[in-house]
Amino acid sequence: MSLVNRDLNIIWHPYTQMQTALPPIPIVRGEGACLYDENGKCYIDAVSSWWVNIHGHANPYIAQKVAEQLKKLEHVIFAGFTHEPAIELAEHLLKLLPDNQAKVFYSDNGSTAVEVAIKMCLQYWHNQGIQRTKILAFKNAYHGDTFGAMAVSGRSAFTAAFDSLLFEVDFIDLPDASNIEYLKSQISHVKSDLACFIFEPLVQGSAGMIMYEAKYLDELVAHCRKEGVLTIDDEVFTGFGRTGRNFACDYLTSKPDIMCFSKGLTGGTMAMGITTCTQQIYDAFLSEDKLKTLFHGHSYTANPVACSAALASMDLFLEDSTQKNIRRIEASHRQFAEKIKDHPKVRTIRQTGTIIAMEWETGSNTSYFSTLRDKLYQYFLDAGIILRPLGNVLYILPPYCITDDQLIYIYAKIETALEEL
Repeated sequence: MSLVNRDLNIIWHPYTQMQTALPPIPIVRGEGACLYDENGKCYIDAVSSWWVNIHGHANPYIAQKVAEQLKKLEHVIFAGFTHEPAIELAEHLLKLLPDNQAKVFYSDNGSTAVEVAIKMCLQYWHNQGIQRTKILAFKNAYHGDTFGAMAVSGRSAFTAAFDSLLFEVDFIDLPDASNIEYLKSQISHVKSDLACFIFEPLVQGSAGMIMYEAKYLDELVAHCRKEGVLTIDDEVFTGFGRTGRNFACDYLTSKPDIMCFSKGLTGGTMAMGITTCTQQIYDAFLSEDKLKTLFHGHSYTANPVACSAALASMDLFLEDSTQKNIRRIEASHRQFAEKIKDHPKVRTIRQTGTIIAMEWETGSNTSYFSTLRDKLYQYFLDAGIILRPLGNVLYILPPYCITDDQLIYIYAKIETALEEL
């Protein structure tokens, strides 16, 4: 029996209407920016396998470090025990983060990193006997699919079945020159009830790669600090070079109280989440009263193998060659954006760091469920390129090892699609 048939007999895929979806493509190996199916066809992974793979597939250095760790220690309970990979990863990460980040809490993925951050904020106030439970977030936000992460995400078709069960959140517009003072006044008006403000810095990924200016986010974060409102910077998507700097918050002068990481953290090797926080937040949980403990954990918290993968990924990320590749991809994207910006089928084109997104002109508003999305997706698959449009928004988010020739091929196929579709 073929891999496809074996899959269809027993597997339920994510974000997939199983009754109408095309059969999945069986991938048997990966190398660099490419994935290969069982027939040997090469697909350029232009979306980094859901934004996680920053160094390319089957990276030999990461594989070596993972193999070495597997021969020493595969896992140990992280309550009451510790190990060197977790300590070393925390030390290395904190050196890259803003100076106010002091403590590292391990979890399993991006959603859980956000859940931990929300719980830290809510219990921070609870432990001090202060009733502050309201949360502020941006409209169209996406922070994950677990319940807390869904609650602080924009309401949509993805949350509709659960809306009545999600806790109340105040949603505000993205900041710009026209509304920044109004947004700050909104925060001041409800500050005594606000536990925290959570945001995707500079780019709202799942909303369609919506981008906004760092200076206005900086003003909001500074205003929250002035008004005593905790801030959560969700760097699950934007972390590790995606916006052109190590982290999107590196564009800000005002630094967040809490930060969330996953996706590129292990270079796309395996699942891991991290939530970091300030000493002030950590100290609010220190007490002789055990009821002030942060009651959160996962069976695979700080898994040594995942920590080793993350350490290897960080080694690669900090190499000069990787940083040069990030700048190379940025420059290529800018040139391509300039080339096609005036095409009649391009409504808008936007770019931040290694992320480029173009909004396809459809003559009307479109949604994630647009039929154009399916046509574009299949068109590029046929051409050996993995792109997953968000409705009518087509974006490129490649591994940093992608070659100039591969980028040129992707750009050329987009230009052809603009003429043919």
